[in-house]
Amino acid sequence: MTAPDCRLYLISPPTIADLARFAADLREALAGGDVGAFQLRLKGAGDDAVGAAVEALKPVLAERGVPLILNDRPDLAARYGCDGVHVGQDDAPYAEARRLVGPDRIVGVTCHDSRHLAMEASEAGADYVAFGAFFPTTTKDAKTRADPEILEIWQEAMLTPCVAIGGITPANCRALAAAGADFIATSSGVWAHPQGPRAAVAAFNAEIAAGLEAR
Repeated sequence: MTAPDCRLYLISPPTIADLARFAADLREALAGGDVGAFQLRLKGAGDDAVGAAVEALKPVLAERGVPLILNDRPDLAARYGCDGVHVGQDDAPYAEARRLVGPDRIVGVTCHDSRHLAMEASEAGADYVAFGAFFPTTTKDAKTRADPEILEIWQEAMLTPCVAIGGITPANCRALAAAGADFIATSSGVWAHPQGPRAAVAAFNAEIAAGLEAR
């Protein structure tokens, strides 16, 4: 089956109090529809806690063929056998991340609202670039606000996939899919959804499909 032109990129909550319970929530989310990637983003967690989370969640993701991407720490991504790493502008540089994880794992790079940063990352070999934040978000302190036009321009000029991130919910993701996002990233848009994670993923997929029809 051919993968859709825009897919959901699911990000973990910033803290996970009960790994077994969250693994069940994650399995429920994945049952709701297509998910192209999952990022484990545990800010401030110790190395052992990150390792335990990878061990608990990787089998759940593997059941659906969803890659596990670790935030910030290419060293831990390599150590714990993650499928890739995502680095911000204040984290390890792309070249260092690539050196640590090797040539076969995914490396994604935060580029805020800057095509210049994105072009540098793309030319260096990044597997994807992430633009945002597109909407207000409580998950992290967003330094920039991106306009959907950056997705349109990127899609017209570049082949490296782009991820839209920042305050995205089922109610506002359609325009980003229509503008050219290859992935729609969300955290609280799924985990805080009033009808639960399965319904949230289903709603995202429906809105993404509608956005693709509008391209």
